[in-house]
Amino acid sequence: MALALLAQVTVLPRAAPAPTKDYPIQAVPLTSVRIIDAFWAPRREINRTVTIPHILQQNELTGRVDNFLKAAKKKPGPYQGQRYNDTDVYKVIEAASWSLATHPDPALDKKLDDLIDIIAAAQEPDGYLYTPRTVDPANPAPGAGPERWAWLHTSHELYDQGHMIEAAVAHYEATGKRTFLNVAIKSADLMTRVFGPDKRRDVPGHEEVEVALVKLYRVTGQEKYLDLAKFFIDERGRPHSVAHPQFEPGNRFFMYNDLSYRQDQAPVAQQTAAVGHAVRATYLIRR
Repeated sequence: MALALLAQVTVLPRAAPAPTKDYPIQAVPLTSVRIIDAFWAPRREINRTVTIPHILQQNELTGRVDNFLKAAKKKPGPYQGQRYNDTDVYKVIEAASWSLATHPDPALDKKLDDLIDIIAAAQEPDGYLYTPRTVDPANPAPGAGPERWAWLHTSHELYDQGHMIEAAVAHYEATGKRTFLNVAIKSADLMTRVFGPDKRRDVPGHEEVEVALVKLYRVTGQEKYLDLAKFFIDERGRPHSVAHPQFEPGNRFFMYNDLSYRQDQAPVAQQTAAVGHAVRATYLIRR
């Protein structure tokens, strides 16, 4: 059966060479593969025609898109939902982008353009993009921390940025448009100015941005993004210059005081057991 499926997968030539500083073996780009079998092809079509439109609609119905409009001062009202809800908008843009890569759809293409315009309007002038704070900086969403980057172990600021950057890279690779990629570059450039060995020493509580920075490096060739990804990985398990607030047992965020919960209990090379939050650990391995 596996051979039958493989026989119906066509691999097309790579569009561009990989950066010189990378793994010697590269994955085949999604845009270079055509799947025409009887098992996966119908499911991909359901994803394209049912799942993606449904998620786009749900993001609007649940206020996730409105949060960007509020951050852009185009709509009044408080922030709605969890501090990581921005990622649901980014993730569906990524999924829709890869769908467009193999199935051109002018209506979906226009939908993404409109969403990207809203996201770009919500980005602050220096590149900061995190609606849980921007909507109302004096009253950020619970867990976001009192100021930028203050509670990286709970805020999901860099986690949100990671999914945004991955979505932007996917959109660029699928459509050739730089509109979203420019937003991602502006955000990543802010991170390179804030974090580093001689700058702010801290790590995201939820791994993800490391993966995104590597992908951004691959499409831009800018090694500063690869260097920042390496910094975040190497910084794990080391003393940080910013003290984290203490959450007592019974507080909904108390687990964040457990360094192993976020794989920050030891340098990565010295972590010999899978511990803590499973999704976070998986992102760390995925780097």
